[in-house]
Amino acid sequence: MGTVLLSMFVSLDGFVNDPRGRVGPLYPDPAVLSQTAFMQDSIRNTGAVVMGRRAFDMGDPDDYLGQYEYQVPILVLTHHPPAVPPKQGEQLTFTFVGGIEDAVTQAQAAAGSREVLIIGGADTAQQALNAGVVDELEVGVAPVLLGGGTPLFGMLLHPVSLERTTVNDVLGTTILRYRVIR
Repeated sequence: MGTVLLSMFVSLDGFVNDPRGRVGPLYPDPAVLSQTAFMQDSIRNTGAVVMGRRAFDMGDPDDYLGQYEYQVPILVLTHHPPAVPPKQGEQLTFTFVGGIEDAVTQAQAAAGSREVLIIGGADTAQQALNAGVVDELEVGVAPVLLGGGTPLFGMLLHPVSLERTTVNDVLGTTILRYRVIR
């Protein structure tokens, strides 16, 4: 099985969105980011994605097919699947799952030896860390102070010990990667 990687972008003051729920200030230009070695490596290494329902709903779900970076099985955390399923392809499929453990188990089966990438919001990240299903944590620290919003690590049930493995700069964002110590 591949590594389960939780990957999030946050502001320097620890928020995954601003007080209005916007995430734009945290991310470099998507067209430029997609051309970086960091993103190309992520696409190549990812075998399946687990994402929260709010992250899934941020765009038009039918635009995922052929346009989303990760054309792999995507498992969406939700208790309320959409009435009309999104467009899918040979590699890009969607499965709507009610719990984080089940989503990660299914994603690992789909990914084989490649990484399972957990993305989405703070709630998804906290569920994954609280369930103990994360092997590595990658945090992109954006050079911005939002002064409020949703904190990434606001509702952890227990301490999570980490060992830093890499530090990189990608378009002015500091990417910190850690191994979860069990």
